[in-house]
Amino acid sequence: MDIFSYGWQKEVEKQAPLALKVRPQSLDDFAGQEEIMGRGKILRRLIEADRLASAIFYGPPGTGKTTLAKIIAETSKGDFVQLNAVMSGVKEIKEVIKGARDLLGMEGRRTIMFIDEIHRFNKAQQDALLPSVEDGTVILIGATTENPYFTVNSPLLSRSRVFPFKPLDNSSLRSILEKALEEDKGLKGWNPRVDKEAIDHIIERSNGDARTALNALELTVLTTSPEDNETRRVTLEIAEESIQQKVVNYDRQGDNHYNVISAFIKSIRGSDPDAALHWLASMIYAGEDPNFIARRLIISASEDVGNADPRGLSVAVAAAQALQMIGMPEGRIVLAQAVVYLAGAPKSNAAYKGINQALEDVSKERSGGVPPHLKDSSYPGSKKLSSGQGYRYPHDYPGHFVSQNYLPPELKDKVYYYPTENGEEEKIKNRLDKLWPTRKKEGNP
Repeated sequence: MDIFSYGWQKEVEKQAPLALKVRPQSLDDFAGQEEIMGRGKILRRLIEADRLASAIFYGPPGTGKTTLAKIIAETSKGDFVQLNAVMSGVKEIKEVIKGARDLLGMEGRRTIMFIDEIHRFNKAQQDALLPSVEDGTVILIGATTENPYFTVNSPLLSRSRVFPFKPLDNSSLRSILEKALEEDKGLKGWNPRVDKEAIDHIIERSNGDARTALNALELTVLTTSPEDNETRRVTLEIAEESIQQKVVNYDRQGDNHYNVISAFIKSIRGSDPDAALHWLASMIYAGEDPNFIARRLIISASEDVGNADPRGLSVAVAAAQALQMIGMPEGRIVLAQAVVYLAGAPKSNAAYKGINQALEDVSKERSGGVPPHLKDSSYPGSKKLSSGQGYRYPHDYPGHFVSQNYLPPELKDKVYYYPTENGEEEKIKNRLDKLWPTRKKEGNP
């Protein structure tokens, strides 16, 4: 390293963010992820025994994925190579694999290949990894914020173990922040004195992300003027001023997008308006497309509320139309009204289940043909084909109803729609029971 490179490296280290300066160097210093990294847990045992096989670290930002990979690099006897999915192509991968084969052949040491943001690798890049991972030449450690079951090729995924990383709990975040304040390589040299309320505020606004918490702590300390004794006292007011907005882990194209919308719909289905409003607020705050939310409400109105309250569909459609007319931020009020209505409405998925069963029968070619009396009789020559003969016009009968078969002969007496006794659907059930007394009330034959 020449003098210029050495000076550059020292300056980078000096100006590095706090999260990089205080990054743990050993397993004992690693905080959080107790379910997989606590003493005696599987991942920790594998690392301590230097027996880690290919793995995918999956979880939100700031939860320790890259940090743990760096610790593995320091503790393993194997060679450690880091690639970035954004910068590295197939050529770089093949070069690393060639070096790994040489190292294994000459020294009997394996190579650990750490790939950050592995979800950004395309199929060709992932396929280039597969043979060396399969034969054990390379131990792959991939880090991703996206669900690997959606973004990593199945053959590569089947040869790796997925370890989920969760957002850090408040206790782990507090431990990390306190160490950063006490360590020489951290903020100790600035003589900080941070009030407990300020720490609590930083933790609350960090959403389980250690990097966000450390960056916020560094900002509050470095922007606080020292007192007469050179101590920098950080109060709650200073912390609130420095951290104006809570960081929300939400990627509109990513895994959390699907998790939140799933929680949202399930809360409506579960008749919990409070939870539904919470997830609605989370999506709005994170910048989710409000039209996407409105479309999902329309689906929920039919799938989950159905005929138990047919007005639910009208409310959802009206909300979508109103959203187009007024836009955001006022559109949040319209969405909230629809969400509360659907969550509080009686529920039925009878129509949803009915169409699914009917589609299954049609796909299995069990639908049969149209009975002659139901065929079109409006064209010349239809009588010669007996089309429409025997059809009874319901409006010619008392109550505008007459009993006749409307299904193909192969599906005679088949029942798809089983109305519930919830809300308005009970009226439908009672009417159908009266009109079709022999109709099966529950279950298929």
